Amino acid sequence: MNDKIALVTGASRGFGFALAEALAKSGWHVVALARTVGGLEDLDDRIKAVGGDATLVPLDITDDAGLQRMCLALFERWGHVDLFVHSAIYVGPLSLAGHVPESDWEKMVAANIHATGRMVQMLDPLLKVAANGCAILPTDDAVVGKSYLSAYGASKAAQKAIWDSWAAETRTLRTPKIRTFAPNPMPTALRGRFYPGEDRTHLSPTRHEAARLLASL
Repeated sequence: MNDKIALVTGASRGFGFALAEALAKSGWHVVALARTVGGLEDLDDRIKAVGGDATLVPLDITDDAGLQRMCLALFERWGHVDLFVHSAIYVGPLSLAGHVPESDWEKMVAANIHATGRMVQMLDPLLKVAANGCAILPTDDAVVGKSYLSAYGASKAAQKAIWDSWAAETRTLRTPKIRTFAPNPMPTALRGRFYPGEDRTHLSPTRHEAARLLASL
């Protein structure tokens, strides 16, 4: 089994799925985390078809105890994580800023802000012991201040603030390197919710954006 270990969250669909597949094709062992078991199984089939390796983790990122168990298992099995790409995200229904349901606020804060902070805490030690540890957050600055996206935009801005502080705090260290990645607009199900009826012919396929990130590593 390859000892280059990549943890990808949100790996059951969209950009996370495409990136996990691309990493496996390039010789990484992919630890694929997502809530959707069916999507993870589809990913595993695609990875096995190209002779790659994957460990599937069907887990909600708001499950703090589950994240702790996963990180302990990563340490016990490999002792490190080389790459952490945090593409998991929760988006509630689009809503006027003054009418966001409390339950949607709570879910976005829990998944997009709190879980990000906790994963930084848990993954930082595993990345530091890797030869070239790297953590990458896909960003979406276009949603900040956008109509009907107040809760999502606020949670994405807070998520990036956590990541940027982590990057500043580790800038003088050899490892880990903390980065963000801004993918071009992609024809994902998430974008379809934001822009229903949009002409998708001009959008960049998720596999192209995954290849672009992989080439930058």
